[in-house]
Amino acid sequence: MKLFGQRLKTKSCCCDQACLPKQTQNEQVNKPKQGIQILGSGCARCTALEKATHQAVEELQLDLEIEHIRDFAQIASYEVMSTPALVVNGQVLSYGKVLTVNEVKALLSQLEIKKG
Repeated sequence: MKLFGQRLKTKSCCCDQACLPKQTQNEQVNKPKQGIQILGSGCARCTALEKATHQAVEELQLDLEIEHIRDFAQIASYEVMSTPALVVNGQVLSYGKVLTVNEVKALLSQLEIKKG
């Protein structure tokens, strides 16, 4: 295509395939992970939720990895508007408040999770 007498260069992909837009690629990269994610900046509330979750997982003898996600772009991909948030296997179980150990245990016991 020409614009003002100059030919516009179109970018081609190195793989010679129709590549996805950047947003779609990011969505595919940020697919829900297995295990438990704590979403939050790392403040005292987020840390308290993480500690309660660790304790609940130990008491229930579950075989789940716990990850703390601090990147706000990743947090936004879960459509969470307030932190801290508790996510299990890609499903948001709680957000906006610090759960106690018993509350975390109650939420985890409702899900079908393998014991370790």
